[in-house]
Amino acid sequence: MSKEMTNEKIPETDLSGQRNARLMIKDVEQKELYPLPGGIMAAAEGILLLVCVLAYVWAGLRLSAKDIPPALPAAAIVAATLGIILFCILLAGFRVVDPKEALVLVLFGRYYGTILKEGFYVTGKMGSGVNTAGKCVSMKTMTLDNDKQKVNDELGNPIIIGAVVIWRIVNPTKAVFNVQNYKSYLSIQCDSIIRNVARMYPYDVVDEGDVDEKSLRGSSQEIADRMKGELQERVETAGILVEEVKITHLSYAPEIASAMLQRQQAVAVIAARQKIVEGAVGMVEMALNKLNEKDVVELDEERKAAMVSNLLVILCGNKEVQPIVNSGTIY
Repeated sequence: MSKEMTNEKIPETDLSGQRNARLMIKDVEQKELYPLPGGIMAAAEGILLLVCVLAYVWAGLRLSAKDIPPALPAAAIVAATLGIILFCILLAGFRVVDPKEALVLVLFGRYYGTILKEGFYVTGKMGSGVNTAGKCVSMKTMTLDNDKQKVNDELGNPIIIGAVVIWRIVNPTKAVFNVQNYKSYLSIQCDSIIRNVARMYPYDVVDEGDVDEKSLRGSSQEIADRMKGELQERVETAGILVEEVKITHLSYAPEIASAMLQRQQAVAVIAARQKIVEGAVGMVEMALNKLNEKDVVELDEERKAAMVSNLLVILCGNKEVQPIVNSGTIY
């Protein structure tokens, strides 16, 4: 007897409902907390410690006295012991928040608040284990300098590119709860953005006449601004503000560096020769026009062609020309 197997498809409404349920998970909204000043509580704990010490001393002196019931010194010792335990518990709740830092606190596994103002506070046992290193979240401006990457530009040429990112935390609550490690998250996103953006542009402009074409070498600031915008979108969920992105290194990969150097040299030589020829033709034209205007000499077409040839050789040559003086007639 065989069993028939049926393939049941999950309705699309259920799948969309699951996706919507995942999207409905909201970020933890930051709530600024104003705890008790630590100085007042420190004074109260000092008084508590003093009272406990005095209770121990009094109980030790009166323990052997016959005019006082033995239960009274024993009760004083128990009360002093409980006071010392309370003192130790309260002592662990002091927090110091330095300038440009923030402390994110939780209470019984739930977000309680964030201390944004510097000072000395008492928070009890809240906040233990929130930050990976047990420290406050720094809101100072910091610099991320990742390692250089080898990527391919738009034309497929391997290049080496490096960038530096200037950033700071603006929402410490998001930085703590939304990502595991906000520094590592920023570094990975920075590498991804640099790689993706560098693939969209050539290293250098191929057609010099196209002024609208952008390249990594010629439009570095515009490309860095684009990197900044895309990186800001990625790290918004971590409460990070990207202030600036700068391209610090840009070069061809070693395996094609020599060939590309020869190409650049050839382009430079061609451009220089082109300028020289344009200038020489202009000078020859000016010389012929001046000769005709001043009526210095009358030249036929053959002599004009010879004169143009000689002038172009002199002006376009890369070596000094030895002049030859013709003492006879030019005809």
